[in-house]
Amino acid sequence: MSNLTIDAERLWGSLMETAQIGGTPDGGIARLTLSDEDRRVRDWLRAECDALGLSLTVDEVGNMFATRAGTRTDLPAIAMGSHLDTQPTGGKFDGVLGVLAGLEVLRTLDAAGYQTEAPLMLVNWTNEEGSRFSPAMLGSGIWAGVYSREYGDGRTDPTGDSFGASLDRIGYRGKARAGSVSFGAMFELHIEQGPILEAEGVRIGVVQGIQGMRWFDLTLTGTAAHTGSTPMNMRRNALLGMAQVIEGIDRIAKAHENAVGTIGFLDISPNSHNVIPGEVRATIDLRHPSDEVLDRMQAEVEVLVRKAAQAVGLEYRFEQISRTAPVIFDPECIASVRAGAKAAGYDTRDLISGAGHDAAHAAAKVPTTMIFVPCKGGLSHNPAESTLPGECAAGAQVLLEAVLDYDRRMAEARKEVAA
Repeated sequence: MSNLTIDAERLWGSLMETAQIGGTPDGGIARLTLSDEDRRVRDWLRAECDALGLSLTVDEVGNMFATRAGTRTDLPAIAMGSHLDTQPTGGKFDGVLGVLAGLEVLRTLDAAGYQTEAPLMLVNWTNEEGSRFSPAMLGSGIWAGVYSREYGDGRTDPTGDSFGASLDRIGYRGKARAGSVSFGAMFELHIEQGPILEAEGVRIGVVQGIQGMRWFDLTLTGTAAHTGSTPMNMRRNALLGMAQVIEGIDRIAKAHENAVGTIGFLDISPNSHNVIPGEVRATIDLRHPSDEVLDRMQAEVEVLVRKAAQAVGLEYRFEQISRTAPVIFDPECIASVRAGAKAAGYDTRDLISGAGHDAAHAAAKVPTTMIFVPCKGGLSHNPAESTLPGECAAGAQVLLEAVLDYDRRMAEARKEVAA
């Protein structure tokens, strides 16, 4: 145990202060990527980093990296952070907690005069949410080499404004080449965005990885006809076929442990009260921590779609539109989180993240893991998103202890190699 304690009131004060930047009347935050509100919260973070004497680097896609020196220059930095952008109807904690808790860790160390052996780094990733510019996690994706800077600059929002032009407008295109800022490990604190920790009364989620995700477009085509004059046995009702698919998706997901399956979008044509639906479009979302299980689920869904179409006499088009592989987090980073939670006196529960995070891209390059804290009802991307002050403080304390534990592990490992 480090005998260092984060200042819970100071952390909560920072969360409430930054919530005013883009704050909405219903208590949420609308702080879209590269908006004026994003610039203001970035300016706030820059000022706080300057006050701590941190060295701030901004790369060419706006990712912010603030570094606190360690006692040794041969060790790579240990990074903490997340994102400050929100959904149009976002809450106060999604992403923001990870950045401000990292800041609080650095404030705590500064106040105590404690210096780690490795440098520590605070990161604010650009465009994690993807609510203005698609895809999500764009800044970390460019940093990791998944996307090019040119690809990022060319992304446009619904009004036609480009990512590149917006970045230039708010003054946050840095000089550092994307991907040139390096660090040796990444810890991301985040609200769970799910109900498990709250339901089980557990303070800390030890995140093992991020589940894989596959998205599909499905179109079922029948015949639009009058509801009053078309006999039931002569109908080709596309919505009836889709209803069978919807029920089947739910059944398939429940048959595989830790799987989820959802149809969250439907487009019914002609969508008139006295016309049998002639065509229905849907998106299918399948998620699981294992690619092998996802393969089986996908095969089962393909059979389901074919049988549902045949049963009603429909044509169908089934197309995969997105595929993201599962992410397995680093065992050493996970061990440090466990040690940090034990040192802080909190019980833990292993979890797999159902949502995507910047940590997924970081994990492709460096040892990475995440720490989850509860959120009321599992609700996020909503103004009612709520995490209690004590839960925020617990997450920040575990983050502090985990980083210090990893710092000790890394320094000792280097000494053994040198010997």
